Amino acid sequence: MADQVKQTKPRIKTETRRKIISGGDLAFYAVDHLFFLVFTITCLFPFYYLLINTISDSESVSKGIVNFFPRGINLQNYIALKNVNALGSAALVSVLRTIIGTAVMVAASAFVGYLVTKEEMWHRKFFYRFLVITMYFNAGLIPWYMNMSMLGLTNHFAAYIIPGIVAPYNIILVKTYIESIPKELEESAFIDGASFFTVFRKIIWPLSKPILATIAIFGAVGHWNSFQDSLILMSDAPNLYTLQHRLYIYLTQTSDLKNIINDPNSPSAAAMAANPKLIKYTISMISVIPILLVYPFMQRYFEEGIMLGAVKG
Repeated sequence: MADQVKQTKPRIKTETRRKIISGGDLAFYAVDHLFFLVFTITCLFPFYYLLINTISDSESVSKGIVNFFPRGINLQNYIALKNVNALGSAALVSVLRTIIGTAVMVAASAFVGYLVTKEEMWHRKFFYRFLVITMYFNAGLIPWYMNMSMLGLTNHFAAYIIPGIVAPYNIILVKTYIESIPKELEESAFIDGASFFTVFRKIIWPLSKPILATIAIFGAVGHWNSFQDSLILMSDAPNLYTLQHRLYIYLTQTSDLKNIINDPNSPSAAAMAANPKLIKYTISMISVIPILLVYPFMQRYFEEGIMLGAVKG
């Protein structure tokens, strides 16, 4: 009897299942990785090319032999920037514009995005749809300039901040993200007597850090790279030119170093005098470095925020 039970007892075998990758899959993965490798190199090479030219000697750059590796490494090109007219003030304007404009935009987008999720808001759907419509209709450059002029924002630093406070796309991202937060958290706070603003400040704001970091990157890059508003609105206020506006001016005036460098005879400026395009390369690199340094620290929040904020429409 015991032998029969032993014979009928099922045998349990542990088999290790191995995922079999076909030749077609291997070819797809290889092509996929190769494509993105080439694409990454294509995107990074212009910045690398600028960098190696700005740290190479002027003679090598003039001959056009600096292509993949720097030659005669020196930092004189960057030292010479201290003699460039109004570069420091332009950088300060860009920094202040980026910090203040981004902070105000993020705060406004977060609060408005929270408000349009509340059914208690008066005519909520109308205001939200009206906000979205502004993304698709634009009056044009001339009406925009006339409007800014009538508001007294020409030749004024506020022209950099006020127009960018309301950003419809960012508000949509924040609204979508807030809708993914469990409503029970807000309901429990309301039961305890919290107001809408208290709930926003103590619950919604801390939980929305990923999406807020995402729109902060959008805003910072936009403010830092913008120069059209400076070009059009600050015609009579050179002290309010942004760094990108100054870069545009320098790129069109490098043939005349006297208009750009305070002391063209200084040792540091002499290195750039032999090849005016070094000014273009160096100032371009200076304008790019801040964003390149900030983005890696925000990338984790950016990826999380943009994915969660795009789950629902």
